[in-house]
Amino acid sequence: MDTVTVIKHPLVQHKLTIMRKKDTSTAGFRRLLREISTLLCYEITRDLDMTMETIETPLARIEAPVLEGKKLVFASILRAGNGLLEGMLDLVPSARVAHIGVYRDHETLEAIEYYFKAPEDIGNRLVVVVDPMLATGNSSIASVEKLKERGARNMRFLCLLAAPEGIKNFQAAHPDVPIFTASIDSHLNEKGYIVPGLGDAGDRMYGTK
Repeated sequence: MDTVTVIKHPLVQHKLTIMRKKDTSTAGFRRLLREISTLLCYEITRDLDMTMETIETPLARIEAPVLEGKKLVFASILRAGNGLLEGMLDLVPSARVAHIGVYRDHETLEAIEYYFKAPEDIGNRLVVVVDPMLATGNSSIASVEKLKERGARNMRFLCLLAAPEGIKNFQAAHPDVPIFTASIDSHLNEKGYIVPGLGDAGDRMYGTK
């Protein structure tokens, strides 16, 4: 678990508890996901490199800190990743965005890719890969592999919930990519869902089954 960070901020944990409740509405779930993603983004970016810039305030000329290097890339694993993406862009509106279309075959639990689009110079940027759930890890592993094939070298993975099985599989495949999550839950059930979890994040976001 050396590469896993559990974000225990009280507001994150409070909002996550409400999201877990089965009677939370679609609108409420979507709103909470956007709010919690902003808080998670704050935590995952707390150690970004800084440099100094000379600026003029209304009263004086000073050296002030600004972010160093190229803008971030947020890589959303479709479709549920977009729920995290929106709140993160509220906090970092200048970030570039990559989209990775991967779905899980419900029979084999394997990841099947159907779409990929990312900035060309992704190798020169920090890439934050986002998906609400790290369950079996198959979709996340495949998505990170695809990003690496396109040149990404500096990546972090952000999710709401993670299962021990998914963490183990992800770390085995990508030991160089740290994981940030709001909770490590108990286990996966026979259908590959996180327990206690919060159900299917995509379905709860969009009101689908």
